Amino acid sequence: MRALKSILVKSGDLKKNYTYMDERELLIGAMRSANIPKFVKEDKELFERIVTDLYPDYELKENKFTWL
Repeated sequence: MRALKSILVKSGDLKKNYTYMDERELLIGAMRSANIPKFVKEDKELFERIVTDLYPDYELKENKFTWL
């Protein structure tokens, strides 16, 4: 539950600073910023596939989130 809370708090902070962005983008950005620094390359690829499965109509772009 702590990990989920930290993602929600980060999403809320991002929403305050990036009001023009879609909430889905902010949530994905928060998930990436909370998790990707902890991952090795193989885990990062798996994480990106999981996010793609959760949001199939959303195209992930590596440099889309400048705060990472």
